Amino acid sequence: MLSPALAFKEEIKSAQASAVQAFNDNHKAEQLLKGLCRSVDHVLEKIWKHFDIPKECSLVAVGGYGRGELFPYSDVDVLILLDKAPTADTQSKLECLVQLFWDIGLDIGHSIRTVEECLEESAADITVQTSLLEARLVCGSRSLFRKLQQCYAEAMNPQKFFQEKLLELRQRHVKYEDTPYSLEPNCKESPGGLRDLQVILWVARAANLGNSWRELAQRGLITDTEAHQLKRNERAFKDIRARLHIAAGRREDRLVFDIQTPIAESFGFKTTESRRASEYLMQRYYWAAKAVTQLNLILLQNIEAVLFPQPSVPRPINERFNEVNGFIDIASDDTFQSNPSALLEIFLVMARHSELKGMTARTTRALWHARLLIDAEFRHNIFNRSLFLQILQAPQGITHALRRMNQMSILGRYLPNFRRIIGQMQHDLFHAYTVDQHILMVVRNLRRYTMPEHAHEYPFCSQLIANFDQPWVLYIAALFHDIAKGRGGDHSVLGMADAKKFCYDHGLNRANTELVIFLVQNHLTMSQVAQKQDLSDPDVVLNFAKLVKDERHLTALYLLTVSDIRGTSPKVWNGWKAKLLEDLYRMTLRVLGGEAPSKDSVLKNRQNEALKALRLVGIPPDAHEKLWQQLDVGYFLRHDASDIAWQTRVLYDRIDSSTPVVKCRLSTIGEGLQITVYVKDQPDLFARICNYFDSKNFDILDAKIHTCKNGYALDTFMVSEPSFAHQYRDIINLIEHELSESLAQQTPLSPPNRGRLSRMSRNFPIVPTVDLRPDEKGQYYLLSISANDKNGLLYSIAEVLTKYKINLHTAKIMTLGERVEDVFIVDGAALQGARTQIQFETDLLDALRV
Repeated sequence: MLSPALAFKEEIKSAQASAVQAFNDNHKAEQLLKGLCRSVDHVLEKIWKHFDIPKECSLVAVGGYGRGELFPYSDVDVLILLDKAPTADTQSKLECLVQLFWDIGLDIGHSIRTVEECLEESAADITVQTSLLEARLVCGSRSLFRKLQQCYAEAMNPQKFFQEKLLELRQRHVKYEDTPYSLEPNCKESPGGLRDLQVILWVARAANLGNSWRELAQRGLITDTEAHQLKRNERAFKDIRARLHIAAGRREDRLVFDIQTPIAESFGFKTTESRRASEYLMQRYYWAAKAVTQLNLILLQNIEAVLFPQPSVPRPINERFNEVNGFIDIASDDTFQSNPSALLEIFLVMARHSELKGMTARTTRALWHARLLIDAEFRHNIFNRSLFLQILQAPQGITHALRRMNQMSILGRYLPNFRRIIGQMQHDLFHAYTVDQHILMVVRNLRRYTMPEHAHEYPFCSQLIANFDQPWVLYIAALFHDIAKGRGGDHSVLGMADAKKFCYDHGLNRANTELVIFLVQNHLTMSQVAQKQDLSDPDVVLNFAKLVKDERHLTALYLLTVSDIRGTSPKVWNGWKAKLLEDLYRMTLRVLGGEAPSKDSVLKNRQNEALKALRLVGIPPDAHEKLWQQLDVGYFLRHDASDIAWQTRVLYDRIDSSTPVVKCRLSTIGEGLQITVYVKDQPDLFARICNYFDSKNFDILDAKIHTCKNGYALDTFMVSEPSFAHQYRDIINLIEHELSESLAQQTPLSPPNRGRLSRMSRNFPIVPTVDLRPDEKGQYYLLSISANDKNGLLYSIAEVLTKYKINLHTAKIMTLGERVEDVFIVDGAALQGARTQIQFETDLLDALRV
């Protein structure tokens, strides 16, 4: 015979398994949640009777369990309600009761309180007050439970409760970056998720305004259509959350990459040639979250108006809009129907009147329902096109206007191709936002350059845009640069056609139209040249200058490129990328200004600047000569004057050093460390240095490899690591000592420090590629590598280079979030034969796959 604990455990496991199986068959989430709740009710009531708890006590369900909903792996929150402090015997029984709750496998959250203690805790903690709002009697004393309900209702202050829940909601939204468009959203807590819907019902219930969407509609707080939309989206989120729990086998509320595809397939979505099944699911999710966010705003404003009534004295703004208590309000209920152009005009008015805090609930609702008036005829209207351009040309409020337009589905209605990329995910391993959010982020970045209060963030960009005529043209390019993502084909080419039509339709002059088309077509070019090509080669700069043609195109492309990279993910932008782009900009500007790019002039200017810097630190006038005689032109072309001066200062009296020389300094770009290594050359030197950095988990941003005429290697690395900013002095001393010791002792190389791939890389792996081809002059080979980022990757590459005795001349390390795209300039005898070259590339691919 089973013990009581095992019997109860088997009973609840069987009931839960039956409920889950029924859900898998019929996919009715609400039936599953209520079924799980009933099964737990039944078992808890049995256990309560088993322990013969005094009849004056009550077992009360609170929180989600009190609401009558239990997800497969949710907490079961209960309140053991007492009429007075428990006796020793009752206390013992309650302890055994709670222990048995745990023993049967329930994730119990419990509290034992009297009515007075409940009220005291409720007054002190909004979370407790909220959980009691949905309290439900499971078993025990009904009169004691009614006493709790009565006292709770008398103590409830709806206004205070509303304000605290609103603050709680805002804090939660900030925690989740104030957007429903996270690539791994929390379907319960993220903006637009289940919690937002629950907040509405909580504050409505506290104010006695209704307990359901239907009751809120009956009170006039929402329309019947809105109530239906809310109910439908609530049902959809419950369905997703239930599937999440079942698929994960645990409480999991995040739509993580590992689970997105199985969930999508359970809904019947299929992977196609252009899109994954998970992308279809996530776009549906984002659309639902967006609708919830919008309806949530309308309802909160309506409830606030009931709880905090204010005298509304309209102040006319124009014939169509008034200002009411700091909000913009439509002059009449049919404003948008009688004058559809007001659908755009309202955003222009708000941009021009920064004192307006937002829209009234009436206006928000009217705008939301009138969005369908934006059709082909509306888009072809010359006045409407003028209004849209005026929004982009407004002196302030542009970013807010575009975000509001997107939130209200106005932007997607006006630009149909933009509507196609709303909520579209990007699985390129470096975009952290959906396509529409990324585009709006790029516009925001461009706008911030124009604002004096943000000039300290990127002063060079602020300086450039201050002298740029008609910066609004850049905002149009930003809106279209990724608008063709997900269609198949080259999104730059497809987007260029969309941009061209927009410019033509909206009457842009020829010069501005050509600039927008150029920017959309080439928005990836500047970053590719700066990060993948050798900027010390005058031909690279000359060819780029021929592409941009003039300073306006160059400046526009630079500003868009910086804004685009910064708008992908907080991880992607860094000071090294900023330096490369700025260097390319300045070099190209000199060429456009008439300076002939030649190695001789660059060499002479760089050496003169380095000598000036050396004189400032008191180096003898001819001290540099012996070192410089060992360096070729390539060294001076690849290093800045400040780098040349620094390396000369630390090496001029150590040219024939018998021990390795390792010197570090804080990088001049403002982040990371610059490390110089000077040592007699050895075949595995690059691998040894990478091995050391790998052991310290340093990220290598750049590497310049140079072999001097006297057989010494002079290598320079840019590395970064989060702790550098706080402990750089100690780290510099440690690196200089440890790395020089490691190179001197010639110890055997340790295996790569391979870490696990990130969750995103595991679920969206990219096929590693190796591209090896001779440069235009046939002197060196260009080795391009693309792969998922992981610890030890560069060291693994270095091992293969060492194995085949490949000479490395320079390395461009480009990390794009979870993806790397590295470019190396190499040579070596193994590359001359077809067979050894194929074997080398095969081994490289194997190293990238491990």
